Amino acid sequence: MTVDLAVTATIQSADIPLWITAEYLMENRDRPAKIAILFVGILTIVILSLRFISRWSVRRLGIDDAFAALSLLLQIAFIVLAEFLIDIGTGRHLQYIEYVMTPSQTEKSEVLDFSAHLIYTTALFFCRLSGLAFYRRLCELHGRLSLAIKCALVLLTAAYLPQMCLIIFHCKPVTGLWPYPWELRSGDYVCLRWGLVYTVNSGLSLLCDIFMFAIPVGLIRTISLPPSRKLHLYLVLLPGVLVIIISTVRVYLVVEGEWSPDSSWDYDPMLAIENAEIGGTLIALSIPGLKPLIDKVYSGLRRSRPPNFIISPSVVFASDISKSTTIVGSNALPPNRASWLGVGAADYGLYEVNMEATNKIHEVPARVNPQNP
Repeated sequence: MTVDLAVTATIQSADIPLWITAEYLMENRDRPAKIAILFVGILTIVILSLRFISRWSVRRLGIDDAFAALSLLLQIAFIVLAEFLIDIGTGRHLQYIEYVMTPSQTEKSEVLDFSAHLIYTTALFFCRLSGLAFYRRLCELHGRLSLAIKCALVLLTAAYLPQMCLIIFHCKPVTGLWPYPWELRSGDYVCLRWGLVYTVNSGLSLLCDIFMFAIPVGLIRTISLPPSRKLHLYLVLLPGVLVIIISTVRVYLVVEGEWSPDSSWDYDPMLAIENAEIGGTLIALSIPGLKPLIDKVYSGLRRSRPPNFIISPSVVFASDISKSTTIVGSNALPPNRASWLGVGAADYGLYEVNMEATNKIHEVPARVNPQNP
């Protein structure tokens, strides 16, 4: 292991406790954290790019895609700041920060951490707004689900505002710094504990994730579909369970970091988890939007078979005989069980209409000329 010059100078200065060695100060988890952050970032960019292509192919780009794009830009900014924080040494042992990092490096890391978590909190907020807009697109005509979405919007906003306020006003007077006890300027500020602020914010974030990804459960349970089809929709619309797990892990890391003597050691994994939470939320909300693109690719590979196609609710629920039934595979569903689906719901497989069955519904007997029976 190569010992950097700053650590060597610190050891030679003899101003540190005898038990601290150069090997201890050089220990870090920087490389795995940076690789994980970059991997999730690249994966998120790829999935969202495919989502935008898919939505554009069916002319369904909407406000939910705009929120997703904004969230992606914020995630990229968070990744850049996270890489800087890791390179400075913020995720190493607490003694490295205290004895090896210069006062200017320490203050820089505090300001970067402050900025990164403002971006992180805002990125998650816009991710969730994108999800709500997506759910609204699917069930805009269903009263109870629309009300649930409005309640979720109020909850998300009510959680976002105190989260931001806790970060911005963590010290009095207001500052971007979060001074460590050994810093000379620590006496100039009265600050909340870092762990307290992030534990509260993590708990609120976990609550929002649970509420957010509970909406698809109500959405799918309301639709009349065969059990196998419902299972498919659960698999497509509910990868948010992974996001909830990630959010739970973040709560654990924040609590562990606050009440551990070596509080900075879990900082690198926490940055990776926070980035995964943003990326995971965007990916979970983008997977349903890939369906039009997947359908096109799938139909291109199976041109020899009579294609099923997905049509708009405006066609299915037209003002003719088709208004009385909805064909799902070979099953006819009463309109009161499916007619609340919003325009664009078919793009996500919430119902599927067979071309042959639809043609039979719309068949009109030819007029018989009395003179030519």
